[in-house]
Amino acid sequence: MERDKNIVILGTGGTIAGVAEQAGTSVGYRAAQLGVAQLLQAVPDLQCVAAASLQAEQLAQLDSKDMDHATWHALALRCAQLLGRDDVGGMVITHGTDTLEETAWFLQCVLHPAKPVVLTCAMRPATAVSADGPGNLRDAVACVADAQAAGRGVLAVVAGRVFSARQVRKVHPYRVDAFDGSGVGPEGWVEEGQLRWAKSGMPQAASAGSPARALPPADHWPQVELLHSHAGCSSAVTLTVMQAWHAAGVRGVVVVGTGNGTIHQALGPALEWAQAKGMALRITTRCEEGQVVQAQGEQDARATSLPAVKARISLMLELMGWPRSPD
Repeated sequence: MERDKNIVILGTGGTIAGVAEQAGTSVGYRAAQLGVAQLLQAVPDLQCVAAASLQAEQLAQLDSKDMDHATWHALALRCAQLLGRDDVGGMVITHGTDTLEETAWFLQCVLHPAKPVVLTCAMRPATAVSADGPGNLRDAVACVADAQAAGRGVLAVVAGRVFSARQVRKVHPYRVDAFDGSGVGPEGWVEEGQLRWAKSGMPQAASAGSPARALPPADHWPQVELLHSHAGCSSAVTLTVMQAWHAAGVRGVVVVGTGNGTIHQALGPALEWAQAKGMALRITTRCEEGQVVQAQGEQDARATSLPAVKARISLMLELMGWPRSPD
């Protein structure tokens, strides 16, 4: 990144801004208690790491388990505004861990940024004895400042590792290295403030027209739900659920299948009913690694290689008229 550019740090809350009533504990805390300016104060050498001017802005203050479409809408619009400024070289977004992978994928789909946009988080609150937030924030800023970060799209930096928005996922509920890259490994590593990339970057041009600006108000976004296939599925119950969703205005359903995207036979009547009513369907697998592999000559357009929560986002955007995101 050019040294005369600014790095903007947007705060949205999360555990990284959390406070525990009992000092030193890592559970039983309240998320989203500290402002982003306070987070920056916990990293004394952040300005040196950035090698650029830092600007902090509080966009939201919530526990990421409660992330909603309205916050996504506001975040996307603000990111588009900032990325469109000549004086801004990149951005860091502090976020909660629970839905970080969803926000990262949403922003990648609507922004396709050429400038680096890096999400970071923490598994321990700011008051923990070994809080991981300051280190993650420092690493995220170092990532944005690195010359090879541009063109890689939206990234997530956690526990010294850099992941793409497409691959990042939370795989552990407690440990500080709670994220992985869906079986393909990280994009890079942050070591003592320096980036070591797994492969050279391939710069891309930003989508013309700041695509995030084309998003309708959040209350007009189509609702898409997840339906899990599992042992003991009930045909009657599933059909009742599907009918209730349709009555409530749900326009799409992502079926989280077993194995290679297989679906319990009891779900058949409900899915057939949904398709007859015009509800859009996608099928993925609940397996944490790998993706659905289709037999040659038997391509099902409903199948997706995206994990369920990201497939939901892509289908929602598709129903809004956006091109189908490449799997």
